[in-house]
Amino acid sequence: MDTKPVFHGSDIEKICSYYHLDKETIVNFGANVNPLGLSRQVKAAIASHLDLLSSYPDREYTSLCGTISEYCGIPADFILPGNGSSELISLLIEERAPKHTLILGPTYSEYSRELSFSGSTQEYYHLQEDRNFELDTEDLCGALESSGCDFLILCNPNNPTSSAVMQDDLRRLIGFCADRGIFVMIDETYVEFAPDVNAVTAVPLTKDFSNLMVLRGVSKFFAAPGLRLGYAVSGNLDFLKKMREKQIPWSLNSIGAFAGELMFKDTKYIEETRSLILSERDRMYRLLSKMPGCTAYTPYANFILVRIRKDGLTSFDVFEKCIKRGLMIRDCSSFQCLDGEFIRFCIMMPEDNTKLLDVLRTVLTD
Repeated sequence: MDTKPVFHGSDIEKICSYYHLDKETIVNFGANVNPLGLSRQVKAAIASHLDLLSSYPDREYTSLCGTISEYCGIPADFILPGNGSSELISLLIEERAPKHTLILGPTYSEYSRELSFSGSTQEYYHLQEDRNFELDTEDLCGALESSGCDFLILCNPNNPTSSAVMQDDLRRLIGFCADRGIFVMIDETYVEFAPDVNAVTAVPLTKDFSNLMVLRGVSKFFAAPGLRLGYAVSGNLDFLKKMREKQIPWSLNSIGAFAGELMFKDTKYIEETRSLILSERDRMYRLLSKMPGCTAYTPYANFILVRIRKDGLTSFDVFEKCIKRGLMIRDCSSFQCLDGEFIRFCIMMPEDNTKLLDVLRTVLTD
């Protein structure tokens, strides 16, 4: 009996091995990484500063924190750089030691994985498809009240739904949690792709709430997942200090710290990225919304969630049709709280996006 293979995330090596494909010929719509690649300016600067590897980075990352401070508009002492957001999630959970956590789902599985090491019990609050996966803030507050949780995790914009919670609703939610001793972690990995970053980000709220930590990184927007640069933002300086004390010294290497400073100052690259993603995302969403056999949900991140509604067609079927044409999308069947046949794909270069739309149109209408 044939067994359907199970692939997670952008496991391109495993996928290419299974289908006997050359990964260099695959357009990866599953990784959610900026298709422009690393900034040319940053790439050239790194190449000419490799001698940095012969010295330790500043243990306090003073210059990097100053640059991030200007980029985010918050005090430098609110910032803790780390070895990707993964390290910071782990440090946060270790120091906070939550007893019962509520996770907004469907979402990134790493939160649940890290919590499993902490002894915290976990519960999911499901975003509802009939609301286009938009959060009902009042209903979530009711769930928080009855659950007895002391820790809330949400990704904003959310992966894989690409939905977002606006800052006004975040303020109400965080304030509700503050009154009940609930700490809030918001993962803003995709916030720079939002149509209006200022309307979505919770970073300014760190000035008003001590029960909040926001996490960001350079993996997706700045196309640098291998750099392993993330940063936490919190106005709770005592808590941030405790996290720093538990962090491995020189967690971020010299090249990462140096490149990070350049990335956040590269306004031309930032503008080019936003121009590409916003225009192509609007085009793809508009065309997908007209296709029979599927439903596309309003995207705020650099990817779009689509439900397959053609009878007898599964998300794996669509994944397989695409990968055999050199286009790797994400079959979302492994996501918690996502019932039905869903696929997700990020925005790539215009010609590649058009190829994907053509394949989807053919698959959905044949």
